[in-house]
Amino acid sequence: MFDHFPKYHMKMLLGDFNAKVGRENIFKPTIGQESLHQDSNDNGVRLVNFATSQNLVVNSKMFPHRNIHKYTWTSADGKTHNQIDHVLIDRRWHSSVLDVRSFRGADCDTDHYLVIAKVRERFTLGKQAAQRFDRQRFNLRKLNELEIREKYQIEITNRFAALGNLKDDEDVDRTWENIKENIQTSAKGSMDLD
Repeated sequence: MFDHFPKYHMKMLLGDFNAKVGRENIFKPTIGQESLHQDSNDNGVRLVNFATSQNLVVNSKMFPHRNIHKYTWTSADGKTHNQIDHVLIDRRWHSSVLDVRSFRGADCDTDHYLVIAKVRERFTLGKQAAQRFDRQRFNLRKLNELEIREKYQIEITNRFAALGNLKDDEDVDRTWENIKENIQTSAKGSMDLD
């Protein structure tokens, strides 16, 4: 299933894997150095193997925190603590995760603690979207010339006089479009585009 997602999407996998991931040197590129456990259990080895095969990073092991903010499960007697809930993310996007830690005070009606990952998402505009936002630029230095400035002032005054006839209950967005269009048309009529 994981292979069917496009490569450019950010892939995150969160959950209770019942996997204790230790601090074995062989796992460090995938898990970092901040594990609560010294040795991995079978599920921990499976998790690391899966993460490695899918080019994922176990981000819940990357951030230095006190142990009370690392463990995600406590036994009923309160003596056993484990870090078995994990956040995995595509290696390409691992720098987008700012922090992962557990919060003990959240009442989730479970013996697990709430695990929160702070993620920064960067959005990029494609060429088509960038063209939509491409604005016309006018040579405003032309307004320093007296003849052009007077021409622009007359043009804009006439256009805004016509806007005075608008009704008060007209849509704000439509009113703004009228104002913007009048300013641009006046500028086109009296100034050159950059």
